[in-house]
Amino acid sequence: MLNQIRGLFMPWHGFCAVAFLAGAVLAAPASAGECPADKMKVGARTEGETRPKGVTDTVLAAIDLSKEKVNLQDRQMRIRKLVVQPGGVVPWHSHEDRPALIYIVSGTIEEYASNCAVPIIHKAGEVSVEKLGVQHWWKNTSKTPAVLLSSDVFHEMRKQDEHMM
Repeated sequence: MLNQIRGLFMPWHGFCAVAFLAGAVLAAPASAGECPADKMKVGARTEGETRPKGVTDTVLAAIDLSKEKVNLQDRQMRIRKLVVQPGGVVPWHSHEDRPALIYIVSGTIEEYASNCAVPIIHKAGEVSVEKLGVQHWWKNTSKTPAVLLSSDVFHEMRKQDEHMM
């Protein structure tokens, strides 16, 4: 008899667990370093700071991709170290043809993206994914330097573009 009663309640327990987990997933906030879902807006920004300020950009290594099996002409895969001082700015730029991954080594920095109505705060240990459709600028509003490692596929023909940070 006890087994029959358990059999009646076991499916209900499973349903409750699934409902609880679904609610937790649906109610979860946006991942760290991302625009909150309710603040996503196409065209939220169309421009931003246009000049670098208080930032050093050091290329640590690069590979000429035209000489690799992928044979991407006029492209480099590179890794850079950016140090953004307090009040420093990485100017408005696009990732139309330059995908990148930005790892925040230390400090915090704010991103002002074209598709987000609020600043996105990036903290040490996070990664920002920059790809087609991303246009943005960054500012260090903290009191300590922010250190970033940027890995990107760089278009060599755009080397002279001052907005290519």
